[in-house]
Amino acid sequence: MLLKHLLEQGLSKTAIADPAGVSRGLIYHLLRTGQLDRDLAAPRTGRTRGPGPQRLDPYKPIIDARLATYPALSAVRLFAECRAAGYPGSYTQLRVYVRRVRPAPPPAPALRFETPPGHQAQVDFAEVRLPWGKRYALLLVLGYSRLLWVGFYPRQTMQALMHGLEAALSHWGGVPAELLFDQLKAVVISDERPAGGALLANPEFLRFASHWGFRIRACRPYRAQTKGKVERPIRYLRANFLYGRELLGDADLQAQCATWLTEVANARLHGTTGAIPAVRFVTEELPALRPCPSRCYRSLIPAPVRPLPPRERPVPVAVERRALTAYAALVAEVPA
Repeated sequence: MLLKHLLEQGLSKTAIADPAGVSRGLIYHLLRTGQLDRDLAAPRTGRTRGPGPQRLDPYKPIIDARLATYPALSAVRLFAECRAAGYPGSYTQLRVYVRRVRPAPPPAPALRFETPPGHQAQVDFAEVRLPWGKRYALLLVLGYSRLLWVGFYPRQTMQALMHGLEAALSHWGGVPAELLFDQLKAVVISDERPAGGALLANPEFLRFASHWGFRIRACRPYRAQTKGKVERPIRYLRANFLYGRELLGDADLQAQCATWLTEVANARLHGTTGAIPAVRFVTEELPALRPCPSRCYRSLIPAPVRPLPPRERPVPVAVERRALTAYAALVAEVPA
């Protein structure tokens, strides 16, 4: 449509420019130059300007050669070397070119630590937000079969950890030789290994581990990637089970999770092992596990005494206090 026809309709410059896909500046330019018969719907051919010569062009071979030999050479260093060779341009121009042509470093190879059947299980907590509050998912993954166990707890405590481990190991019917943890405070009191020291584990948890017959292993500080077999299931739990699922409460959460573990997580074809975790567990890993103890662990730390809820607290009884003279007067009134 012609510009003059749009103006005759009383449209503003913005109302003309937006539907036509042009700027208001172009509309003002057409008005100033008298181009009222311009068809705004006609395709516009803009002038293209090729890139002109740059001051850096003669020095690009130097940069390319240096980066081919030393890919991590900084732009500041290259700028100084080009300056010494006579480069008269700016550092910004050189930095943009270096960023464009610097060879990309090869991706770091993924180190995968595989363990034999019955050797290791990895343990971790994951915080989850639910409509009725925050919960902590305790995940255990057997390293060889990738069999997964999950339990939910209101707090991330040593009591919750020991309860979950006993539930998982009893459910599996066996104990791996070692359990790998992150730097959990319930397990690790101090880790001086980076400075040449030793790992100091919680004495109560040491007794628990001795009762169940597994060794305690802990990831070194800032090296949680060595626990990848349980880190990936955390993302899998969030995406495949928790996301988009209707849950009614803690009991329903645990019941639905148990069904999901049996029918989905442990029944799928695992992407790394190429086997079904439940099948690999029964046929290869279960025979290699150590037997469970005959009884559960008895903690030496007494369970904390929690205050009763307000509605269950005993109702206070009011006691009336009187002076001794009042009792003497009552005795005097009683006939002998």
